[in-house]
Amino acid sequence: MRPRRFPSPALPATLALATLAGCGTPAANIPLTAIGAGRDTLHILGGDATQAAWLGGQRWAVISPASSALNVLDFASHTVVPLAGAKPDALQHPANIFSFADTLFVTDWGLRRTTVWAPDGRMVRAIPAPDLTAGALPRALDGAGRFYYEIAPRAGADGSGNRDSAAVVRVAPGAARADTVARLSPLDLAKVESDAGSRFEQRVFSGQDAWGVLPDGSVWVARAAQNRVDWITPAGKVTHGVPLPDRILEVTRTDRELFVRRFPAELRSTVEQLPFAPVKPPFETAFTGPGSSVWLEKSEAVSDSARAYHVVGRDGKPIREVRVRGFWSRILAVNGTSALVADPDSTGFRLTEAPLPSR
Repeated sequence: MRPRRFPSPALPATLALATLAGCGTPAANIPLTAIGAGRDTLHILGGDATQAAWLGGQRWAVISPASSALNVLDFASHTVVPLAGAKPDALQHPANIFSFADTLFVTDWGLRRTTVWAPDGRMVRAIPAPDLTAGALPRALDGAGRFYYEIAPRAGADGSGNRDSAAVVRVAPGAARADTVARLSPLDLAKVESDAGSRFEQRVFSGQDAWGVLPDGSVWVARAAQNRVDWITPAGKVTHGVPLPDRILEVTRTDRELFVRRFPAELRSTVEQLPFAPVKPPFETAFTGPGSSVWLEKSEAVSDSARAYHVVGRDGKPIREVRVRGFWSRILAVNGTSALVADPDSTGFRLTEAPLPSR
């Protein structure tokens, strides 16, 4: 299924951020804490480390889609082991990972399936991409065994279809239909003219909504335009979060140059022609934390020496702000006691299991 012509839940992101990001004020002062040095460091090769999932104990799975790699890190034994081990053909192009208890789920767009992995590293099941979701692969699982998917609109030849909303849908085991749980804000697009004709492209740094699922089936949606976290109960009741306090960060020439440098030299002239948003979004990404918390990775200025995270509770209100030192450092995942912090180096990433502050 693919949603068509959903009404927009928000203003276009460029306009909304300019008007809302500066006026959001906290309901109360947010406690500020910092993550200190980790107990140990492991290293993975590759140009990216986009997601991680806690597997229990001191074990974490880390995915590197650009290099089609997925490693299991064990800080207790100080080891880094490829997930597929001696059978690398079990994974072709892993794209996303999520865990439930100590079981790992890996979506693979190359093989168009989701694989399920036991704690000992065995692949125990392969689930083909369902026709019910037009081939989309799941992003989360709840305690009732229901998978959750993000269904994008049909982009069309010129990308204009992306002006519609994407939908978060839920599919129960054996169900004949998918239930729409939430609608996401449309992307912030700009019309770009080139020798090949007109095309709608997403503005760089414009941001987009993020979402996740708790074991009981509650869904959270982090709204980029409104800068808040909304909650949806399993019965469908929606609670709107409070606007979070953030600076308005202009997209500077330095920001543009750093973005362009991420690409190979032969592609940079093309990337420079992409449309850029005038201001950065309030957050770059978000993920589910321990308990019923959501962690939002906040946008930062080039001059910042630490990256900030807002931790938001189930009532949609901020609990605290957590900072990790370093412009390029980022938290990939957290459990009840530790955060997995990634720092890039010349050959890949250094991963540290750092203790979370008690308050």
